[in-house]
Amino acid sequence: MSIPFYKYQGTGNDFVMIDNRKGLFPHNTAIISKICNRKFGVGADGLILIENHDSLDFEMVYFNADGSQSLCGNGSRCAVSFAHFLKIIKDETKFLTIDGPYEANLKHDLVYLHMRDQQCPEKFDTHYFLNNGSPHHIEFVNQAEKQDVYQQGAAVRYSDVYQPNGTNVNFVEIKENNTIYVRTYERGVEDETLSCGTGITASALAAADKGLSSPVAIEAKGGKLEVRFEQKADHSFTNIWLIGPAEQVFSGQFDI
Repeated sequence: MSIPFYKYQGTGNDFVMIDNRKGLFPHNTAIISKICNRKFGVGADGLILIENHDSLDFEMVYFNADGSQSLCGNGSRCAVSFAHFLKIIKDETKFLTIDGPYEANLKHDLVYLHMRDQQCPEKFDTHYFLNNGSPHHIEFVNQAEKQDVYQQGAAVRYSDVYQPNGTNVNFVEIKENNTIYVRTYERGVEDETLSCGTGITASALAAADKGLSSPVAIEAKGGKLEVRFEQKADHSFTNIWLIGPAEQVFSGQFDI
């Protein structure tokens, strides 16, 4: 059986997108891992299925490259862009994720993803932690570019404190002009990705504890994003938006 696919990227976080409204593509971990393999498949950080939903515009079914599932911020933004391309939606949408319903809109070639309200990230001696649909360990460093993200990230991701499921690991540098530079080791990809939407959002909220205010400008290896939020008197956050581009790269088909 031949399956059409589209390749999307959101600031370098790349995904294989499949219109699965007819239910032809199986939720099969081995097939998903092979498609995402950069040597023997299409190559991607994850695979996303757009499926029908009874009351919402669509359901986004997201798989990491290893076939595991989680919420993906950049993947959600790419799913919204893909749904717009498929003419499922116009400029606004409400859709289902593994973390429940999410809302988004499209403006000026950017996708605005409305994230869930969050408590203040947990603060420890050396790091912060926040689970915003995906778990994120956040370390503030002086020179993020010099961090060995693969080695250091893997050490934290597989450490005893985060067993049995592990965590994503973010290395964050505070720069001038209310800007942070974020590098992320992603659980499920098991490597550094060029951008991680939920990690960037978690890092921006943690940076608020360091004195940064909304909107926080984000620099990632794959490009620039923005996180907007409102902070309440109890230091929790509401009206959180992850904002950035989502672009179609190419299309094709593969046999399964």
